[in-house]
Order: sequence, then C-alpha cells, then structure tokens
Amino acid sequence: MSASHPPRPTRPIRFFHRGALQQIDSAAPTRTLLDWLREDARPRCTGTKEGCNEGDCGACTVLVAERDDAAPGGVAIRNVNACLRFLPTLDGCAVLTVEDLKPIAAAHGQPAHPVQQALVACHGSQCGFCTPGFAMTMTGIYEEHCAAGTRPTRQQLADDLAGNLCRCTGYRPIVDAGEQMFDAPAAPIDRAALRQQLDTLAADAAPLTLDDFATQRLARPDARIVAGATDVALWVNKQFRDIGEPLWIGRVAELRRIEVTADALHIGAAASLEDAWRTLTDVVPTLREVWQRFASPPIRHAGTMGGNIANGSPIGDSAPVLIALGADIVLRRGAVERTMPLQEFYLDYMKNALQPGEFVARLVVPKPTDGTQVRAWKISKRYDSDISAVCAAFALRLDGDRVAEVRLAFGGMAAIVKRAAQTEAALLGQPWTEATLVAAQAALAQDFHPLSDLRASAAYRLKVSANLLRRLWLETRPDDPLPPEDTTVWTPRLTIPLHPETRA
Repeated sequence: MSASHPPRPTRPIRFFHRGALQQIDSAAPTRTLLDWLREDARPRCTGTKEGCNEGDCGACTVLVAERDDAAPGGVAIRNVNACLRFLPTLDGCAVLTVEDLKPIAAAHGQPAHPVQQALVACHGSQCGFCTPGFAMTMTGIYEEHCAAGTRPTRQQLADDLAGNLCRCTGYRPIVDAGEQMFDAPAAPIDRAALRQQLDTLAADAAPLTLDDFATQRLARPDARIVAGATDVALWVNKQFRDIGEPLWIGRVAELRRIEVTADALHIGAAASLEDAWRTLTDVVPTLREVWQRFASPPIRHAGTMGGNIANGSPIGDSAPVLIALGADIVLRRGAVERTMPLQEFYLDYMKNALQPGEFVARLVVPKPTDGTQVRAWKISKRYDSDISAVCAAFALRLDGDRVAEVRLAFGGMAAIVKRAAQTEAALLGQPWTEATLVAAQAALAQDFHPLSDLRASAAYRLKVSANLLRRLWLETRPDDPLPPEDTTVWTPRLTIPLHPETRA
C-alpha cells in the first residue's frame, strides 16, 4: 500500500465477535477480517487459516450474521471468505469463527458442536489445516436446515461445500459428517440473543438512502465503489495496489433490493450474487446449473451481480446470461438516471460507458416470452468454483420449425462479453435443422477470434462454442428434442453389476 491511505471512518467500526462488541478505529479501510482475526483480535483467533488469500480454498471461512426480518429469527447467517472481507463492511454485523462453536455447544449442554462431533466420528480431518473452514461452512448448512426443519441431501451438501478445498480426505468422510451432524441433539445458534446484539448496533449502522449515496458519489467521483470486494480485495491481497478512497455500496438498502414484476426482474446493484441468481432461477429454471457453478457459495454470498457486471471481465458469468435475456442496465449520476441495453455498456476490454460520478443502480431483466427456450453453459477446467474458459448463454424462440428470435451471448471469446451477430443472422428465419446448425457453427469464426491463454487455446474455445450450439440444437430441435439429462456427461450411462464375490 502507498503512503497515502484513504480517510479513516468518522466513527469506529462496530461489530460483535465472540459475544463481545468490537470497536475498531485505527485499521486501514482495506484491512481484511482474516488479518484482524489472526493478528489484532484479543485473544487472537488463529483457527481461521490463510490458505490462498484469494477466496478459492475456504480455509478462512467464517459466518457473518446480519439483521434480516425475512430470515429465521430475524437474522441472516452466511458463510463468507474472511480473506476478502474488508473490516468496514462488517459494521453492524456479527462474526462467528470456529472458536465460537464450543460456546454454542456448551449453551446446549454439549461438550462439542454437532458439526465437530460428526467430523471426529467420520474421520473428516487429516492434516487439519482446512478443517476450521469446513466446520464453519457446515455450521452454516446446519443452521439453515435446523431453522427450516429439513435435512440436506448428499448432493446438496456437496454443492454447499463447493467453496472448501481439502487435499487429504477425498471429501467422502466430510460429506458423511455433513449427513451425520443432524443426528446429534440439536444445538442451534441463539438467534434471538444474536438479534438483540445486532439491534444495539442498528442506529449507528442505519442504511443510507439511494439519494444520499448518489450525492456522495457525485462529490467523490474518483472513489472506488466497493460492494462484496470479492474482486477488489484481490487487487490489495495479490497485487498490493492502493485502491484509493473506498465507497461502500452495501449499506444502501434500495440497492440491495430485488423486485419481481409481471414482466421483469429488477435487481439492485448491491444485491448478492446468491440472491440474484436464485431469483433468476426461480423465473428461468434452466439457469440452475450455471448458478451453482458461479464461483462458490461464500463468494456468491459476498459478491454482487451489479459488481460482476460493472467489473466487466470478459470471463464473468453474469453478463452472457443477462445479455441473452435482453437485460438493460440503469445508471445513475446525481438525480439523473439513464438506461441502456447491457450489451452496449461494454466498450472495450475492462472499459465501460460509466461517466465520472455515475454508478450502476440496477439491472432490469425481462422475463422470457412464452415459447422462448433459455440455456446457459459454462466450460472450465474444474467443475466447481473455477473461472470460465467459455460461458455461453442462448435464448431461442421457434415459430413452428423456424427460428423466430435468437440471442447468443458468449464470454471468454473476445475482449468483452458480446453477442454472436453473424451466427444469429445465420439462424434467424431459418428452419431449425442440422443444416442450419452447421451454417451457424461456421459463422462463429466470423464473430470471434479468441485468444489462447492458460485456461484454453483459441482453437478449443471455437470448437467448444460450436459444440454448445449443437447441444442447444439437440435440446430444442422441433423433432425429437433431447432432455437435458441426455446431453450432459454427468448422467450415468451404464450400470455395471458387481461380481458376487465383491458384493458386501
């Protein structure tokens, strides 16, 4: 960091940790929760580990609790990466770390938390470095299902644990522990007491109005807007950049709002990725897989869809989907708003149409019209928690056997996320046959000249994009369309019976 630090907050940062009020008035605004826990907290809380320091491994996972009248007990509890969480973003919250598990269990007369008991019983820890992070994610899962009176399936456990990596166990005993932790006597967090604590901070942590934020932004056009910091924190942690004066958007309640109307979704710029994708998937169920594969739960809980869009990475996964759906982006500068198609927002690599003092206010996503079929697929080296080599999103409507409307958006194929104009032209008005498909696949080479990098070669990107078009055709062709389970490698194809001598 350079010698010129951003201005300090006008009052201490206040949050609860280990049942006590923490007040911090001397830390840099980009001080992470991970560093504070390990170096500044008294006593130091070294159960939270630093592994990758970029939100990939999950060793630093903690739980953050916030007031939320719609959540059980009026408290929303989410697992996040402490290495990416700047201290000012915790103002008005409560932080729970692995050190809190024993006191929670003791309040229920148990020697250890059900999560800890299950990890021990199932041999879910070997070297132990990743174990505290797994324990906290599992505690978040435990809390969610205890509050709902449900138990997760094994697949749900695997999906929810996607943000935690382990080099030792092979994951099976950890998932076993996830199932077994519900067998012990219940030991949930006392949400009523937690809400009372959070209420004491509510006056100081009152949200800003949208008008107040717009005024601040206009007065501080060079400030760095920070939402979940899942990208910005890497600039600090990995590149040692001074990001200048931060302007946190998370306290603007109006920007965290998601509204579903008769014809569109209105997604505030500060709405979390998890909430935004869940709402999108409720409207368009075929987006479920790309939602689950967007980073990991801790990243989705902290990051925002507005931030992902404003960042403008050509390998971001939100933009292809929203562009394929015909989304608009609403920008605000002072009291003035302007709206443009999202596809026009991106000008060049990491360059957008924002003017000084302007910010992303919300995204408006039209609901697909009747008969429109939507698909989105992500290609990456790892299935879970990885960055895309290619992300493709398609919206297609047929009139009989002809293509009446089509929108094809690709990430990872150019300097910006963009539509495949030549490919769309090869499809529009044509019968949706294999011959038309082949013509469209050939047109992709006119639309895109991708680069080769560590994630994929240019030739692979073109080939896999053409293959995804074929997958679209297989699932949407007028004659004998295939169900999605028949176009994925994850569907079991053959069951081989065990030899009698090997059966247990």
